[in-house]
Amino acid sequence: MASFASSSSTPSSSEPASVTTNPPLPSAVHDGAPSPSSAIDFLSICHRLKTTKRTGWVRKEVEDSESIADHMYRMGLMALIAADIPGVDRNKCVKMAIVHDIAEAIVGDITPSDGISKAEKSRREQEALDHMCKVLGGGSRAKEIADLWVEYESNSSQEAKFVKDLDKVEMILQALEYEDGEKLL
Repeated sequence: MASFASSSSTPSSSEPASVTTNPPLPSAVHDGAPSPSSAIDFLSICHRLKTTKRTGWVRKEVEDSESIADHMYRMGLMALIAADIPGVDRNKCVKMAIVHDIAEAIVGDITPSDGISKAEKSRREQEALDHMCKVLGGGSRAKEIADLWVEYESNSSQEAKFVKDLDKVEMILQALEYEDGEKLL
């Protein structure tokens, strides 16, 4: 393994004799990536998205209904294959689709019929997101996830508006598939 400490380097004529120049560290060290253990802890929380069924379909007694992760994944694909729209960053939309329901890994899929106010739902989800970002170790990746989630929730950009539209279209598409598959009881 290469050492990043400088071994007897010869200073240039413009450098003082006591200064040594170390080669730059690999970019992975500076990119804000979480540690392996914090990434595993974060992903373990996110695993719940794969096992938590979407509440609306469960209430409709849909057999083998989709999980939150199923929904988020297809929205990510929808954003990926969407036509380019002037002023909309498609790559940002893909990321936003992947994280838009991420707090549901902790709070579950809260629907309007649960009797929880929008403000309380938002508070719970924000608290869950903050916890998840802390588990991730903070840094630029956690900030990116948090920023994307907040942008989506506040509907504050063209990308957020587009992803909210995808959310509705995905639900309609899923309903049609359940109807066509006669999975409704």
